[in-house]
Amino acid sequence: MDRFTAMKVFVAVTERGSVTAAAEALDMSRAMASRYLESLERWLGARLLHRTTRRIALTDAGHEALSRCRQMLDLADEVQLAAGARGVEPKGRLRIATSQSFAQAWLAEAVAEFLAGHPQAQVELLVLERAVNLVEERVDLAVRITNQLEESLVARRLCTCRSVLCASPGYVERHGMPQTPEMLAEHDCVAHSYVSRSEIRLRREGRSVSVPVTGKLSSNETGVVRMATLASAGIAMLPTYFVADDLRQGRLMSVLPAWEPEPLGIHALYLSRRYQPLLLRAMIDFLAERLGGDVAPWDRDIDTAWVTHTETSS
Repeated sequence: MDRFTAMKVFVAVTERGSVTAAAEALDMSRAMASRYLESLERWLGARLLHRTTRRIALTDAGHEALSRCRQMLDLADEVQLAAGARGVEPKGRLRIATSQSFAQAWLAEAVAEFLAGHPQAQVELLVLERAVNLVEERVDLAVRITNQLEESLVARRLCTCRSVLCASPGYVERHGMPQTPEMLAEHDCVAHSYVSRSEIRLRREGRSVSVPVTGKLSSNETGVVRMATLASAGIAMLPTYFVADDLRQGRLMSVLPAWEPEPLGIHALYLSRRYQPLLLRAMIDFLAERLGGDVAPWDRDIDTAWVTHTETSS
């Protein structure tokens, strides 16, 4: 039997949860879909699915085969496109992982725009405050904000993530505004558990300082740090993509505006440069175009009094 059709059936069953639903989506009988699955298992020499009357689950071999079947189907689309076929659209399903704050502030809207232009594509957006293992968690693309990249992954830099020290007007009224980086030690700081728990690195005109900080409240989630800062819990270092409107509207005030926290890179991370499905490549190119280089879109119209644009990260 046609092995590409068999792979399409297998992928459809895993995505739709049943042979019946997959058969309907592919416009074939349930019996035919079952025969395609059986032929694929015979060809691979392994059982791919645990079938019961109530549910279908992937075997270990099925997990391994699923990503490769998707890859082969995507590559078939690319071959068709390279051979001159007209109207071939990126299609399939992507699992994209990123932080909750970046998903809420920017990525969810960008993905929605991408899907509006690619009706045959689907995206599952995973929001996590930890670095995912792309292989173990079957993630196609991670959008990660970091300066420490894994050598095992392919990285494409999208733009720079800048941050700003900020506090609420109420906190400043009660505790005053620090005038030097060293004075941060005298204030409560709301820390992110993975970024600024015990120190904040600042730079100004080529000079860098590392300032020890303390505080009563910390969190592993950027949104919680922002809410606590709005509630006058202390001074926090927050990404400009998340607090630009708060600063414009006066809900937060810039602290030490002449000093800039260490910038981080925003990267698209994926597993292989050699076998890159058409849909994945289209998504990465789209994000790179939307972000548009070193100066991110959310930083282009902000007040230079609280974020320095002239310096770039190393």
